[in-house]
Amino acid sequence: MDNKRLKKQMDFILEMDKMKSIMRQTYLANGERKENDAEHSWHLALMCGILAEYSNEPIDVLKTMKMVLLHDAIEIDAGDTYAYDVAGNQTKKEREQKAADRIFPILPEDMAKEYRNLWEEFEESKTPEAKFAHVLDNAQPMLLNDASEGKSWREHGVKKSQIMKRNARTHEGSEAIWEYQKEIIEQNIKKGNIIDDM
Repeated sequence: MDNKRLKKQMDFILEMDKMKSIMRQTYLANGERKENDAEHSWHLALMCGILAEYSNEPIDVLKTMKMVLLHDAIEIDAGDTYAYDVAGNQTKKEREQKAADRIFPILPEDMAKEYRNLWEEFEESKTPEAKFAHVLDNAQPMLLNDASEGKSWREHGVKKSQIMKRNARTHEGSEAIWEYQKEIIEQNIKKGNIIDDM
């Protein structure tokens, strides 16, 4: 048995435990507290297994699950950048690349390459798997915001134009889920949880 390889894998698994400490701006469905990156990533993996049939194109479900489980690993170093944080998003790419350079090489070389490639594929959002992963990444916080009576949207004064800009490519991954999301947006505008500026 290759103990060196196993040790590197275990080291990476322990490093990923830090995702439990990275807090996001989205509240849990019951509104009692904000979720962390590990909870968010687990939720996306669950959604992938349940909702894969709604992808516009056939996807490799296991590959997509790996992608969503790892997509925020870089936030261990880079921190979570709120979707509508203009200043934070200006430095996000640089911070995340630096984090990826440190975090993925904790793994054995072959796995480091595979997982780094999955993360970069997600970032580029060109393959069917990456497009669908982005659908899930955008739909999950919207579901939680809706369930928590728009708590995070209201706290940040989120506007419809911001949501539409963030979701400009969501339809590329799943027309069906995007239609569902649009209904959520309109319902929350009526409730006063989202500012209608369009």
